[in-house]
Amino acid sequence: MKARTKRLIALDKRHVWHPFTQMKEWETAENLVIERGEGNYLIDTEGRRYLDGAASLWVNVHGHGRREIDAAIKTQMERISHSTLLGLANVPSIELAGRLAAITPKGLEKVFYSDSGSTAVEIALKLAFQYQGQTRKGNAKRKFIAFTGAYHGDTFGSMSVGEIDVFVKKYRPLLFDCVHAPYPYCYRCPLRKTRRGCGLACLDALEGILKKHHGETAACIIEPLLQGAAGMITSPPGFLIGVRRLTKKYECLLIADEVATGFGRTGYMFACEKERVSPDILCLAKGLTGGCMPLAATMTTTEIYNAFLGEYHEYKAFFHGHTYTGNPLGCAAAIANLKLFETGRVMERMQPKIKLLTGLLKRFKKLPRVGDVRHIGLAAGIELVKDKKTKAPYQSAERAGHRVCMEARKRGLIIRPLGDTVVIMPPLSIKDFELERMIEVVYGCIRQVTGG
Repeated sequence: MKARTKRLIALDKRHVWHPFTQMKEWETAENLVIERGEGNYLIDTEGRRYLDGAASLWVNVHGHGRREIDAAIKTQMERISHSTLLGLANVPSIELAGRLAAITPKGLEKVFYSDSGSTAVEIALKLAFQYQGQTRKGNAKRKFIAFTGAYHGDTFGSMSVGEIDVFVKKYRPLLFDCVHAPYPYCYRCPLRKTRRGCGLACLDALEGILKKHHGETAACIIEPLLQGAAGMITSPPGFLIGVRRLTKKYECLLIADEVATGFGRTGYMFACEKERVSPDILCLAKGLTGGCMPLAATMTTTEIYNAFLGEYHEYKAFFHGHTYTGNPLGCAAAIANLKLFETGRVMERMQPKIKLLTGLLKRFKKLPRVGDVRHIGLAAGIELVKDKKTKAPYQSAERAGHRVCMEARKRGLIIRPLGDTVVIMPPLSIKDFELERMIEVVYGCIRQVTGG
């Protein structure tokens, strides 16, 4: 190991606190320091190349080092790097808002910027709450409905509508109450049966909840088509549009959290498009800038926006903001990202890759320690189990998913697990031979670690 790498690792262990990481383990582990990125590869300080199978935590779209996005950032930097949106406007934030309004589901016309998926959701919850309070029918509408297995971020509001204990249990006394409806085929769903039957049963359960609570419910929030942190749970056809129908029937706002599913991941530009659903509020982040800059957007209808209009002394304005709201560099990167979707015909070129991935995943179902394979677009989860027949899970101390990912790293592939679900989430720019190589490595690592 080079002296420089040793110095960086020592400095990291002395000062850096890593997210979602048990630092006691990190301090004794053999750490990897990434220095560069080229295309779909990460390169460490030793010069070793790794296929980025996690899309740098689900954000990278067109590959690392895309000149078009880098050039847009540099050009904007030469003009101005940041100017507040408090009392001022800036060119990139205006142009990006227009582009987002043109490509997102019908009716979403207003854009409120922030810097991460958590803040996008936090804003959505506050908007829904205040909207209901400022409309004639909304005085009592103060609760939210979410789904079992939900993950919406790490701020207090987003944790309140989340449901995975490892992320929220310790903070429960600080969170507001939320009613959770069953999400079809989620590992926590009490109605888990056949895929189709589960979806219908879950819609019936949601309607029961709405019948009881609609008079006090501000909004229902959902991860459309794919619950990521729950273990890559895909919902059955018709479930999303069923949720939209029920929320309209019971006059409840629908918040679509497309932080992970937006910008092509599911095979559609936005997951809501698959079932032609237009939510009242849409949360975007991750792929918004192609994985280059921190930027998020919360989009709403004009009807919601109008509820915040009034005289100054009425204090109906939305008193929320971030110092870097609408940052010009982030917005410039996002505009370049969206242009690449158009010029590169990304959505069109994804379809053969999705078909290829679908075929490559079939062999995993025969492995004796694979309980389920879940897949949509260019996202997949391979669930490892102790016993295939009973679906008995591994003990947490066995860390099967983690060991598979560490073995993959030895073979030049970076992936991350969600518990014992091995996640495959490559950049949309991945080439066929790279996808084939990725799946081959994952298959071999699962066989080696589980003895299959």
